[in-house]
Amino acid sequence: MEREKNTDKQALPHSLSLQDRKKMAVSGVNEVVNFDENQVTIATTMGTLVIRGSSLHVDQLSLDSGELRLTGRIDIVEYDDSVTSGGFLRRLFQ
Repeated sequence: MEREKNTDKQALPHSLSLQDRKKMAVSGVNEVVNFDENQVTIATTMGTLVIRGSSLHVDQLSLDSGELRLTGRIDIVEYDDSVTSGGFLRRLFQ
């Protein structure tokens, strides 16, 4: 049953919306890999997304709908295929 949920999340459309470098909305989110006030790393349906800046704050996260909203000063938005996702246990046993 859990495997079916992951398949459904893979089918979610992925999009980014950035407003005034202060507000960002992301859809197609599978997992938040890591976050602090200077960097947010997200596993999306299109790859790993890294957002860098300052005073970053995750305002809303819904993994059921695959949506994330964050605020703060956003300086860099990039896809990084070298970042491993899959949760804590997967990274622990690699």
